[in-house]
Amino acid sequence: MSMKRYKVWDPLVRVFHWSLVLAFGANALLTDPESNLHEWIGYTVVALVALRILWGLVGSHYARFSSFLPSASGAMGQLSDLATGRRRVHLGHTPLGALMIYNLLLAMLAIGATGYMMTTNAYWGVEWVKELHEVLVTWAEISVVAHIAAVIWESLRTGVNLPRAMVSGVKTVPDGLNPEA
Repeated sequence: MSMKRYKVWDPLVRVFHWSLVLAFGANALLTDPESNLHEWIGYTVVALVALRILWGLVGSHYARFSSFLPSASGAMGQLSDLATGRRRVHLGHTPLGALMIYNLLLAMLAIGATGYMMTTNAYWGVEWVKELHEVLVTWAEISVVAHIAAVIWESLRTGVNLPRAMVSGVKTVPDGLNPEA
């Protein structure tokens, strides 16, 4: 099968993605939540997200939020594609992928905000802040699992290896599929 190659993900997007994977994974699965390391990794996550937000405003074409604005019609179109078996390839984020990206960025910021609140005198020991932090982490973990499942599903469904594209920056699309920008 013949394939076309498209340069999509710039180095900053790829380094951000994998750095966030490592940092969130470390804090969610490996560090002691009461440790200074957990706190500093949390600050790193917030800094990464802040950098990604800035890059989403001024970065390369596919990094810009304007290239993947969420819309109900786009999401419904992708759901229709899934239901009918239509194989449509998007060079940047898919409409449902865009919703997930916004969800994860907001979740990371909310986790960071509640984590920081727990270190302040005003919210030290306040139960609802700790509970909200834990709920947000659980939501992010569920979202990450859904994201990974969707990436695997879309890779198999469309024939585009999405994880490889997030490593190399290049999407390889089977001939006959005309990707949407």
